[in-house]
This record gives sequence, C-alpha cells and structure tokens, in this order.
Amino acid sequence: MAIIFATADPVYKQVTKSAKAAASEAGIQLIVKAPNEANLEQQIRIIENLIRQKVDGIAISPVDSDAMTPYIDKAVEAGIKVICFDNDAPHSKRLTYFGIDNYEAGRSIAEYVDNLLGGEGMVIAETGMMGFNNIRQRVAGFKDYLAKSSGVQLLELRTDGDHADQSIANIEDMIEAHPHFDAFVGFDSQASSSAILVWKAKGLRQFAVTFNNTPAIVSGIRNDQITATIDQSEDTWGNLILQQLTAACSGQTLPVTNRLDVKILTRDNLNAPGGK
Repeated sequence: MAIIFATADPVYKQVTKSAKAAASEAGIQLIVKAPNEANLEQQIRIIENLIRQKVDGIAISPVDSDAMTPYIDKAVEAGIKVICFDNDAPHSKRLTYFGIDNYEAGRSIAEYVDNLLGGEGMVIAETGMMGFNNIRQRVAGFKDYLAKSSGVQLLELRTDGDHADQSIANIEDMIEAHPHFDAFVGFDSQASSSAILVWKAKGLRQFAVTFNNTPAIVSGIRNDQITATIDQSEDTWGNLILQQLTAACSGQTLPVTNRLDVKILTRDNLNAPGGK
C-alpha cells in the first residue's frame, strides 16, 4: 500500500505515524511519499513510479484535483485501488473520498468568529495554496457565511504558496497594515503554525482561529496563542486509509464519500472526548 501526501505538512506526520502502526500490525508493506512542497510535477512522478512498482493500493491527497485526475485514472486502470483523503479528485475513478465537508467547515469557522466578535469586527486570514480544492471550499464557505449572515468584515486574505517563511511574513504584514484587526483565521496547518509564532513573538491578544489538530496547535491553544481550531480527527486517518484500502483490495464496495465530523477545539473542551 502507498500513501501520497500533497506536501510535507505537519498534519501528515500524525497520519504517517498511525498508518505505519496499522500497517505493521496487519503485515502490510507501506510506502509513504510526499513532494518537498506542494508541487504537481513531483506528485505526478511519485504516482507514476508507484504504478510501475505495481502497488496494490494508493491513498492520495492531490495537489491539484483536476490535473491529477488522469494519473489517478491511470493507476485505477492498472488495477490499483485508489482512494482520496483530505483533498478530493471527484471526477476521477478513485473509489472513495474521506474527509470533512470543507465548505461547511469554512461556514463553521465563520459562525464561530461571528459569535466571538458579537456580529461585527475585522478579520485577516492566511492560507497556503488556493489551488487545493479543500482550501477553496473552506474559503468559499467562510466568505459566504460572512456575506449572508454577519457584519464581520474580511479585510484581507493572503496566500503563501506553501512556504513557511512567506506565511509568517504575510501575517506580520497584514498585522502592520491592519493594526486594529479583531481576529485572524488560518485555513491550513501552515498558517496555524505561523500564527502561533507571531502571536508568541508579539504578545498578541486578538483571537486566532485555525484549522487542524497538531501537537503544535494544541500547545498553542493551551498557551492562549490559538483561540480555537477545527479538529478533523487527523489522528484516525492512518487507520482509515489502511482499513479502506484493505477492504477495497478484498473486493468490498466502498461508499463514494465518507464524511468526517467537524469539531471545534478550544481550551475549554480540549480534554473532553470528541471536542465540541
């Protein structure tokens, strides 16, 4: 079995850890690959090499859903069971997708920020690459909620191209340009990690609401650098990947989609089972 990540993201370290444990227990040889950064050409080379190796199953989070679709189809046509996770390629021949409803997650973040700010205020936001379907959907859900149901204003949204240094620079530049902002939203784990560093360095007290549940983000919540984060049950993804690929290889039919619940973690509910 093989897992292809979209990039070397901190979230995927958790996935790799649980997947390796599940593979070891099941006697499965596991290959884990990721581009050095979100790079389409690298991901294409990775999947083509895996096709040549004749692996039994591939789980992939596509860098670019449309561009990766013919390569996913090529793997399926070669007899490989392919599933998508985190970021989908819905028009491909993949067997299933599992992950949160990213549009609704974006709306949930907007509603949470709206309640934090009492229905009015100013927000800045940052993310990695708008080329990812899941990021576009999160941003769309966030913007739609604010436009239709809130007086909160999104002042600026910047992207960093999946570069940590640029992410930090973006956040610092927006803070300087909009010193009276009330809240920050990070739409991916890189933006979330960068916000922690900036909040720590500057001693900021504004709200910071983010995506993903990594050890760094949990620490940021405990230290009041992060107000809340969307938990996507990332610690279960490795097991889910191996379970679904194993089921597919044994001839079982998989659901077209497998939606994971959106949970908002805060300092108040961090240790509660399942969060909010």
